Order: sequence, then C-alpha cells, then structure tokens
Amino acid sequence: MMDVDKKISVAAATAVGLGAIIGAGIFVLSGTAIALAGAYALAAFLLVGVLAFIIAMELGELGSLFPNVKGAAYSYTYKALGSELGFITGILSYVSFATAIGAIALGFGSYLASFIGASAQTYAIPFAIALIFALSVVNLRGVKKAAQADLWLVAIKIGVLLAFVCFALYAALEIPGIGLSNLSFAQSGGTLGGIFAASVAVFFAYTGFQAISSITDRIRNGTRGYIKAILSAVGISIVLYVLVVVALLLLLPASAYKITADPLSYALLHVNAPVWLFTLVDIGALVATTSAALAMILTASRALYQMSEDRLLPGLLRKYNPRTDAAVNGVIISAVIAVLVLFAGNVYVIAAISNFGLMFAYVVVGFDVVHVRMRNMQAPFRTPLYPYLPLLSIALLFALFAGMPAEALMIGVVLIMALIGVYYALREIRKKKTIRIKLFD
Repeated sequence: MMDVDKKISVAAATAVGLGAIIGAGIFVLSGTAIALAGAYALAAFLLVGVLAFIIAMELGELGSLFPNVKGAAYSYTYKALGSELGFITGILSYVSFATAIGAIALGFGSYLASFIGASAQTYAIPFAIALIFALSVVNLRGVKKAAQADLWLVAIKIGVLLAFVCFALYAALEIPGIGLSNLSFAQSGGTLGGIFAASVAVFFAYTGFQAISSITDRIRNGTRGYIKAILSAVGISIVLYVLVVVALLLLLPASAYKITADPLSYALLHVNAPVWLFTLVDIGALVATTSAALAMILTASRALYQMSEDRLLPGLLRKYNPRTDAAVNGVIISAVIAVLVLFAGNVYVIAAISNFGLMFAYVVVGFDVVHVRMRNMQAPFRTPLYPYLPLLSIALLFALFAGMPAEALMIGVVLIMALIGVYYALREIRKKKTIRIKLFD
C-alpha cells in the first residue's frame, strides 16, 4: 500500500492535466483558428472541447476500471484488447509524447529569445535544451514534486489568460471601435471548410488531458479523485479557451487576423495596449510552454515504463525509483529523444506526426470502452449515453484525420505498418503462440 503522504491531491492532478492542455496551443493556435474560420472559430473550440470532454469521460471509465496502471491509453488498450493493438497504441502514443516535448521546448526557446531581445535562430535550441534538462531533473525528483511544480505554473498562466480577457472586456467598454460588433458572424468570412480546418488545428490545443491517466494510482481518493481531476481539467480548459477567443474577437474583427505565432500580442499591438500587458502575455507564454513540457515528460516516461513492465519493451526501461515514483530511464530516454527532435528540421511535420499518434490512441480508447461494456466489465464510473458518445467520438476523430496534412498521414500509416511488422517479427523470434479466433459460427 502506497503511503498516503506520497499521494498527490486532486488539485495537483488537475494541474498536471491543465499543464499539458493549456500549453503553447492557446497562445499560438487561437489566432490561426480565427484566421481559418472567422468568428466561427468559437464553434470550432466548442466542438473540439465537447469531443475532448467525451474522450476524457472514456478515459475516466477505463481509469476507474484499471486504476493501478501507468501507461494511460496504452495500458487501457493492453488490458482491454491485448498486446498487439496495445503495442501499436503504446509506441504511437509514446512517439507523440516524446516529440511533443521537443516541439514545446523549441517554442519556449523561441519565446525566451524574443523576450530578452536575442536571436531566436541562434539561441532557441540552446534554451530549449536547457529547459528539457531542467524539467527532466524535476521529474526525476518524483511525481509529487513535478505535480506540485505544475500546480504553480498552471496558476500563473491561468492568471495571465484571465488578465488578457479582463483587458479585452475593459477595452470593449471604454475604447471606441472595439466591442460586440466585432463578434458579427455575418462579416467574419468563415466557411464550413474553414470551421473544419480550424477544428483540426484546435484539437491539438486540447490533447494533453491524457497526462492525468498516467498517474491514476497516485491520486488521492482513488477513482473518484481521478475522475474529478480529468473532467475538471477539460472543463476548465474549454471555458478558458472560449473566453480567450471571445477576447481576441472583441479586440479585433475576425477579418483582421492572420496565421501568426503570437495572436494575443498581435491583438494587443493593434489596440495600443500598455507595455506591462505585453510583458505579462510573454511571461504567460513562457510559463505555458514550461508547464506543458513538464507534464509531457512525466507522461512519456511513465508510458515507456509501463510498456516495459508489461514485457513489450526491454527490461532496461523498467528502472524505477520507488522512493520518488520516477521512471528513471523513461525520463532520460524521453529527454534525449526530445533534444534530437530539436534538430529534425521540419517541426510542422513532426508536430503533425505527434498528433497523429494521439488521435489514433483516442480512436482506440473509444473501442476500448465498447469492448469492456460488451464484456460486462463493471467500472465504478461509466461514460453516459453509451454507445452513442463513444461512437460519436470515433466518428469525429476520423473526420479530423481527413483534415490532417497528407505527409503526416502517410508517415503515420507507414509507422503503423512498421510497428505491425516489428511486433510479429519479435513474436516469431520469441516463439510465442499465434492466437486463433473464429469471427463467425
């Protein structure tokens, strides 16, 4: 039995989820969504938020059924559907987590270089490496310390986003030419295709809630605490995202936005906002990327450890410090991969591949729920409106796949085929039996 003092609170667990969800996405993708869908970007954020909430409930059901695993979607698939699909889901999820660390850290390096007036081209990668090293040390000190650190970081960045929203509301009331008229859907230029394209982009800003599923066994109050944490994280992020998009539209009409890496600063610049608010937003972006990278290192390391614990990866990855509850080699390997990603060149394709793996994992999560229900496995928490919500989540995810960049889809499919080949080759080498089932009478 784990010492109660080593358990983390529901608030800290929620912070881990929010740390992974509210990362660079809202500071970067909100403007892109508006540029693609106009004022209808609000609909995209709400639609994808609903999808994220459904997936969170599915993870909640599986987490309450399998409360002692550390591998999130991988572990649930391994338990529900077996080693083959578990192996593919686990590797794809891990690749997503590990590459996301590098992409997020590179965002941090670019923001920091810009903030101090240095050349991003020269200093972004060194700053990113320094961040990965520092956050790896925090993770090696233990899950509880990582979660507590994330709690403070999340509180700061939520405060920054709320300050931005409050300024937009003030400006709408006090500054001529700014106000509710900017929210006009008729003049926003949004189209159905734009809404779909925006939804694909927005999905990437929501995907971090799986981080909570990797620490289910560490949360106080067991299943009840886990369910509360994961649903709270998604619910809070939906509210914040919608508020930020409304604030952006209050400050500028949708037609004024373009695809830019700093939409909040872009909007503030055009309304002559005070310098202190620019500084606050830049600090918020730095904190957001730090928090998201911290949560991703934690999630990646525990996913790798759990696959090794299930004997689907070599024993080297089972090095574990029971005192700190840290998957030591998992943290180190994830950090190394993240650093290598920094030099991979095309970060856009890397990020798309990362998202492909997560979307694939969430599709499988929907099938996991269907499977355990058909086997009458009674979970303490059950996804409501079954089977409609799981089937809806699967359908929406396939729709999002259709909107992904062609190169990312091609690489993702090739990776799946390669993993299938590796799995069966290893099974032959290990002389494991083939499982035969009869699909029809």
